[in-house]
Amino acid sequence: MAGDLPQFYFRIRENGATVFRVDTENRQRRIDMEEIATVNVRNGNIKPHGDRKLTSEESNAIKGWLAERVALLNARDVDDILRAVDHMNLTAQWVQSKASEDQLDAVTDSLLLAMHDLRTVLVRKKADRLMKGEAAE
Repeated sequence: MAGDLPQFYFRIRENGATVFRVDTENRQRRIDMEEIATVNVRNGNIKPHGDRKLTSEESNAIKGWLAERVALLNARDVDDILRAVDHMNLTAQWVQSKASEDQLDAVTDSLLLAMHDLRTVLVRKKADRLMKGEAAE
């Protein structure tokens, strides 16, 4: 088991991770984890733990993890939105076929305001993209 462990462990936390070097080469043959750095996914900051200087191997491993993590989080964002689209479709079906008058009274205003807000933002963003496209031509 110990031979299959990665050299670094990234403990996920809000906005990043704490990075540990995994050591199994010790007398007790147990797993030791030494904290070496913290990583901020939002701004890309890598802070060595304490007075530690990161080796190029450690730095490269952290940068590789950071790139993979950002890509994963971006993919999750898109997936979450696509799930929201599915949920909106299910909501439309529920409104059309199952919702009672009382249920509709409870949700209609909130849904209409949220949809209006979303539509306004989407139209503005699309117009901005179209204007940038015309300016580039």
